[in-house]
Amino acid sequence: MNARSEPAEAGPDEPARPVEPSAARPVKRSAARPPLVRELLLVAGLFLAYKFGRQLATGHTAEAFRNAHHVWDWERALRLPDEGTVQSLLLHGDTLIHAANTYYATVHFPATAAFLIWLYLRRPGHYVPARRVLAGVTGAALVLHLLFPLAPPRMLGATGLIDTARVFGPSVYGPPSTDQLSNQFAAMPSLHFGWALMVAVGLIVATRSRLRWLWLLHPLLTLLVIVGTANHYWLDVIVATAMLGLALAVVRPPHRPRCTVRLRRPEPRHRPAEQRELVGAGR
Repeated sequence: MNARSEPAEAGPDEPARPVEPSAARPVKRSAARPPLVRELLLVAGLFLAYKFGRQLATGHTAEAFRNAHHVWDWERALRLPDEGTVQSLLLHGDTLIHAANTYYATVHFPATAAFLIWLYLRRPGHYVPARRVLAGVTGAALVLHLLFPLAPPRMLGATGLIDTARVFGPSVYGPPSTDQLSNQFAAMPSLHFGWALMVAVGLIVATRSRLRWLWLLHPLLTLLVIVGTANHYWLDVIVATAMLGLALAVVRPPHRPRCTVRLRRPEPRHRPAEQRELVGAGR
């Protein structure tokens, strides 16, 4: 007989004492997934805000180039590595630089979308905080794009860098004067890197595999690509990292108290022998 599931035998005058199998065991409840339609609309709005919200910062060409000269001078004053060193590594072969341009053009959005979909389906408890962090970082980045328009290093002659996407392809940008799909003067912060770092952090937190730290290769490759293709400065990456850290500190997963189910001991139907004797003695 299993003592955890069967009541102990009672004497002739003792009521059966039910055992409480769940008294000390918490019952874990998986987090409920948010409504799918609502989440599709929210995530679609997030991507659209990133893609088209940057258009609000167009028309600041002169200011964007002035800020680019300032950023370049600040990096030299801070003795940050020269972006040209990274680009020279990629220019050792046409295949390597073409792969870097392809990574920049094709991985950013699909990787982030796949990350959110996987969390929604497999780790719903981590999905909402991750979506909030991405939304917060994206919103703050769009504000900074308005306040601090910045031309990327590929446009700044003082850097000595080339536009690798235009020379080797593929390129996601047209000429800045005619490009109506994106704002090319929104280099700071780098949402390419900010989103990639959030994908890695989210997957490391949401999984338990010993190999989960390999997800950091995604932001590391992204860093190599965005700097080597002359689309971003080092300071763009530093600002994006700081904004993500702030968002992670503000947006925390909701605390879910552990649910413990306890069985209430039923009242005995018959009085114990001792109680009957006391009642009889009082007559």
